Amino acid sequence: MKRKNHNNRQVELPNFCHLGVNLRIALTVEAALVAGEVARSPDVSTFGAAFIELSALAQPALLLTLLALCAAGRWLRSQPYRLGVGFTLALGVGAPVLATRWLQPLLAGPGVFSLTAVAVFSLLLGAGLLAYFNLRARALSPAITEARLQALQARIRPHFLFNSLNAVLSLVRSDPRRAEHALENMADLFRALMNNASQLVPLEDEVALTRAYLELEQLRLGDRLQVVWHINKMPADALIPPLVVQPLVENAVYHGIEPQPEGGEISLNIYLSADKVHIVVRNPVATQVSHHKGNRIALANIRERLLLHFDLDAQFKLEPLGVVYQVHIVIPYTHDRTQPAPAPAHRR
Repeated sequence: MKRKNHNNRQVELPNFCHLGVNLRIALTVEAALVAGEVARSPDVSTFGAAFIELSALAQPALLLTLLALCAAGRWLRSQPYRLGVGFTLALGVGAPVLATRWLQPLLAGPGVFSLTAVAVFSLLLGAGLLAYFNLRARALSPAITEARLQALQARIRPHFLFNSLNAVLSLVRSDPRRAEHALENMADLFRALMNNASQLVPLEDEVALTRAYLELEQLRLGDRLQVVWHINKMPADALIPPLVVQPLVENAVYHGIEPQPEGGEISLNIYLSADKVHIVVRNPVATQVSHHKGNRIALANIRERLLLHFDLDAQFKLEPLGVVYQVHIVIPYTHDRTQPAPAPAHRR
């Protein structure tokens, strides 16, 4: 569970399975070990030998602790925050102490490292790391808000809004049902824009939103816009930040389809591999130089929000591949909601 701080922002334990969290823990532990050994070693040669001996014991203990925290991470995050902190510290102290007790006779003989000293070191370091992750989460809250404001500004361009309205107006008399459906799609898009950007949404909802956007674009582009979906291996329940796939597709339409009189094909490939969700969007490279290249605000916005949500576990690659341009996103597969999901929108 989570608790709220004075800014009314929910605070929770970090995800101990994330690469960024593990990397920060490992670097902090190594820095603390180096500092401690420097303080007690009289010279460089003594420091080198002592640090190698210490690392031979500390590295397996650190690995065991990280594995234990990752394995228990979901349960720890489900507890009330203070209780979760207590269990995390207990695990963070118990694993190194057990590792020291098991490995010390094999490496350096009994009694070289005091179990009490190991426990105190682990407790102080664990408390400091949890305080750091707490402060980091609070410090990122303005960035999340700023990212949402940027998303509201960058997602729907004025030309798209006006073109969509004109396309709907052209259908009002000739095809009222299609015009009504187009207006419903526009309502879904703007409803998504107003949702809380800090909440993850199911991947299937993001795909449905992208389909709605493409239906609007096909009203004005017609057969010039061809879309190929490869989503038979898509994990529908995977949670992703909102407005990730749709802006990628909008970018593909704007830069790859609109400039070319004959149009082109956009392909979307979404699949699960090795517990990672892959989102691949391809569009043709425009041959018309008159269409401006844009300032990549949408792509920068997506990159920033992926970093905020998944830290170093997210990958965002822009790859020119000859006649096509590819955007490849890789994020961890997660389907346990860490925040309450917004209520799904229902059409009448």
